[in-house]
Amino acid sequence: MNAKAAKAAKKRLSTISAAARANRTMHAAYLGTHLRKTFFAFFAFFAFLDTAAAQYAVRRTPDLVQLEDSTRQIVVSIAPSAGNLTREMTVKGHNILGPQGIPFLAPWANRLDEQAFYANGKRYAFDMQLGNVRGERPIHGFLAAAKWEVVEAKADAASAWVTSRLEFFKQPDWMAQFPFAHTISITHRLKDGALDVAVELRNLSAEPMPVAIGFHPYFRVDDAPRDAWTIGVGANIEWLLSPEKIPTGETRPIEQRFPDPRHAVLREHDLDHVFADLTRDGSGWATMSLTGTGQRIDVLFGAAYRAAVIYAPKGRDFICFEPMAGITDSMNLAQRGLYKDLQHVAPGATWQEHFVVRPSGF
Repeated sequence: MNAKAAKAAKKRLSTISAAARANRTMHAAYLGTHLRKTFFAFFAFFAFLDTAAAQYAVRRTPDLVQLEDSTRQIVVSIAPSAGNLTREMTVKGHNILGPQGIPFLAPWANRLDEQAFYANGKRYAFDMQLGNVRGERPIHGFLAAAKWEVVEAKADAASAWVTSRLEFFKQPDWMAQFPFAHTISITHRLKDGALDVAVELRNLSAEPMPVAIGFHPYFRVDDAPRDAWTIGVGANIEWLLSPEKIPTGETRPIEQRFPDPRHAVLREHDLDHVFADLTRDGSGWATMSLTGTGQRIDVLFGAAYRAAVIYAPKGRDFICFEPMAGITDSMNLAQRGLYKDLQHVAPGATWQEHFVVRPSGF
């Protein structure tokens, strides 16, 4: 090969080498871009998962368990050591509960007409010397100061919840007044912008246990004064009451109290009344509602809550929609044949139900 041919061959090799280097550079750049895109895609995916999981949280202090939905800015505060009271439910900084929160009422809700109750045909007189039952007409049971055990407090991507348990049968003074061994579990769950409160009663005794429990939630909205609030009442009948607020056995259509039960102006009413034959939707829920100008609170009663007490005294900026397993004095009225809807838990069986608090417009 002469010098001219050798020079030409060298030039061709140099061109091929440069092309190869360029190709490698382009390939590396492509791989780098692809890897970066893949990395960022994975990072974004896991960041999304972290954000979803972080929407719900549980925080605990010595006195409170707090459930939080950071996306909807809802915080629910529960005090297991103080009767398992729901102290607050704030929605974007607005506390929708009154100062008394949501007390649990057991082993009976509201009033009894004497210092005794009836179950399975027998009369059980209270020992008034024990001091945990008071008054001529005992009211709201005696668990308001009970210390509940927290058995689970967790959050995941779908909700935050706390489950607390009370072993009623371990307390001699409680068993002396209500001699049905049982346990109570309550789960407060914050999910989809609503608070779900589920109760489970397990009867450990050898006889059917009457169910007369309830809750006493205090609600309020703050975008209108009390007298401008409107309420919706999902019930068909009202139980007439004696001057002592005990049902007499007589009922009347709810329209005699609220001509339009779905839209009653609270200004016109001073309430401490008992309602039943609740109206249900296709899923079995009965709904009570409170509306201000734009704020609204719906309270949904499960099917085993068969009555509601509505408490809204004039001059006070709250209303109570009380989910009740039976009407006021249900155990004693059942004994007299005036109430046909008293529920029982069979020995070894469980009674379960829940109600839901759903705020909107905040």
